Amino acid sequence: MTDETIEKPVLEPTGALSVETVLSVKHWNEHLFSFRITRPASFRFRSGEFIMIGLKGDNGKPLLRAYSIASPAWDEEIEFLSIKVQDGPLTSKLQKIEPGDQIYLGRKPTGTLVTDALLPGKRLFMLSTGTGLAPFLSLPRDPDVYEFYEQVVVVHSVRRVSDLAFRDEMEGKWSEDPLVSEQAPNQFHYVPTVTREPFDGHTARIDKLVESGALFEGIPGAAKFDPETDRIMMCGSMEMIKQFGAYFEEQGFTEGSNAAPGQFVIERAFVG
Repeated sequence: MTDETIEKPVLEPTGALSVETVLSVKHWNEHLFSFRITRPASFRFRSGEFIMIGLKGDNGKPLLRAYSIASPAWDEEIEFLSIKVQDGPLTSKLQKIEPGDQIYLGRKPTGTLVTDALLPGKRLFMLSTGTGLAPFLSLPRDPDVYEFYEQVVVVHSVRRVSDLAFRDEMEGKWSEDPLVSEQAPNQFHYVPTVTREPFDGHTARIDKLVESGALFEGIPGAAKFDPETDRIMMCGSMEMIKQFGAYFEEQGFTEGSNAAPGQFVIERAFVG
């Protein structure tokens, strides 16, 4: 036992940043964690958007990076999903946060992984790898999404079973979420795939699931992507986004934005 305590830095809000309190932290495995923070009363965002968050850097200035918001727009708290990078400027510090710690939160959320950037359709497919799942935890918990689309599909590709963050919630079709618990059982579909470990479900990469038609099993509609009816969001590895961006364009899909809605969207802020 020791009387020594680690003194936590005190953060000061700025014109662009508020200071929030960490409410809870969950470590999914040795390189993946999620956490919830307080939400300012004035903070508004669209499900699927991202925001700048951070801590005090070694130079005393805010050390920030963009994070997709994993909680829906109606939640009274804000949730994030993060990897742990041992030598990462921010994540090396962020992975050590505990309830009660302070964190910087940007005041202006933005992004293109929102329904406003897509044309009307029947099926919404959200393709993700790793922590690219984060915005697709927000959108399926937003009741408006079920008004816009007949089928709402989250595809999550990871290397290991323990990387399937929020698996129980999605397999349960968001039964604990009061605003979507009536629509989700009939409209929400969760398609996890694990590529480097044995798994009781899919074990191929997303492109192979599309080629074989396995991705569409149990989902009403055609066993292929159709630009007339299907709308796509993508978030995750550069490789996946580049591959599918080219694929969808070849299939006649047009990329959308907030200014000009289309048939598929990616988050350009993360891919450069």
